[in-house]
Amino acid sequence: MASIKKINTRKYKITVSNGYRPDGRKISRARTITVPQSVGGRGIEQYVAHEAEEFERTVKSGYCEDGEMKFEEYAFRWLDRQTKYAPSTLASYRRMLERTYPYIGAIKLNRLRPVALENMMVELRKRKCRGKMIQEKTVQKYLTVVSAVLSDAKRNEIIEKNPARMIDLPRAETVQQYIPTDEEAHRLLEAILKEKEPYRLYYLLAIYTGCRRGELCALRWSDFSLSRKGGTLTVNRSRSMVAGKGITEGTTKNGRSRVIALDEIMADVLEDYFQKSWKRERRKNKDFLFTNQSGGFIHPDTFTKHLRKIYDEYGFPKTFHLHTLRHYFVSAMLHSGVDKQTVAELAGHGDTSFLERTYCHPQLKLKNEAAVQMATNLFLPEGCHYRSQKREKYL
Repeated sequence: MASIKKINTRKYKITVSNGYRPDGRKISRARTITVPQSVGGRGIEQYVAHEAEEFERTVKSGYCEDGEMKFEEYAFRWLDRQTKYAPSTLASYRRMLERTYPYIGAIKLNRLRPVALENMMVELRKRKCRGKMIQEKTVQKYLTVVSAVLSDAKRNEIIEKNPARMIDLPRAETVQQYIPTDEEAHRLLEAILKEKEPYRLYYLLAIYTGCRRGELCALRWSDFSLSRKGGTLTVNRSRSMVAGKGITEGTTKNGRSRVIALDEIMADVLEDYFQKSWKRERRKNKDFLFTNQSGGFIHPDTFTKHLRKIYDEYGFPKTFHLHTLRHYFVSAMLHSGVDKQTVAELAGHGDTSFLERTYCHPQLKLKNEAAVQMATNLFLPEGCHYRSQKREKYL
């Protein structure tokens, strides 16, 4: 129960006890209030009792005590509690938060206001990466991670509102992912088939399953169930490079496993690779798909750099990268009529929202087909003078 001490006629000190610290010290919070002049003499006692009750509720719910914790300390604890993120994702969050600490790290949670976050973003916009100013989209990613920490504090009833949600952000330029045309994809496939193992299988699986780079690197033979008519692949882990820790194996990006169906041809490719790889000498990790001649793991960057050489050799656009194979898989599924929910599950997305924002942009070929269809369904009638004029006049 709150303790009330009268200082003078209209000033009172309210003290609330809330347990003990690990070192045995008592946890208590105090607040001094002044009764407004608008409250009559008979209502002072009732006013003070109400304020004491509200203050005690605030302290007991955790808003007061934990709210005194600095943002940096709470963010550090938040990172330690996260288990659903892949190691590489968690390492990225840690690096991004460390860059925000000089601006908001020393501010107490219950004192952190939108203006402090806006000032932080102003300073972050001055940063450079590889000699170039960082983009607005990157700056907003910093705020997104900070918001995740503050949302956790709100969920735990430490703060009442998330100040990161109150900021009016400028529109960030969105970089549209380039999706290869079917002709480009077929030409790329011909180039991949000329490659030696394990590159050939790695890139084929990237195209036909849409798996991420780290997921492919972590594949084991036990993840496959093959038959003459095809098979399935269960994706439930990922291998990635984590700063300070090297190559680390963890869960998939969303922490969930998924099952991908394989056709008969892909099953034959895997069976052929299995027969050849099993006969290699000095294999130390026979259960993993992608290992070098001595049985050691292949660094994920090796596959990225090798594919860049293929792109350059065959004259593919500079915008192509390893993730382009995944983009093509997702877009090909959508354009073939596969429903969004199924594609989202195959790609390892929790729902279709990210899928719609990132991948649901049609190829130019489909846009041209749409234009032709529009002209067929609704266009100027035969005999209209516009139809009789030659196009050269307008070129």
